[in-house]
Amino acid sequence: MAFVITQNCCTDASCVPVCPVDCIHSTDESEQYFINPAECIDCGVCEPECPAEAILPDTEPGLEKWLELNATFSAQWPNLTVKKPSPADADEYKGVPDKFDKFFSPEPGGN
Repeated sequence: MAFVITQNCCTDASCVPVCPVDCIHSTDESEQYFINPAECIDCGVCEPECPAEAILPDTEPGLEKWLELNATFSAQWPNLTVKKPSPADADEYKGVPDKFDKFFSPEPGGN
């Protein structure tokens, strides 16, 4: 089992410093984090740190898409080891329906 980060991610980054294996990945330009399921040790310390409740165990129903996205992008993007500042507009995007489908770019900052 592993944990996955879903579209509710607000990039608050409170999850980053508590991860004992540095398995959370992102780019400087992205407003979405991903957990590498091959690196995740299922300790669960990230889950309660997430203010947007975006981190869930991959055993929850309906998360197959998110497990695949986390595996794909965490393998491509660098891991985070320290908490970085949240985007200024992070709170505006909490709970926005279909945020990922509307705003996510696999090449952030490339537009």
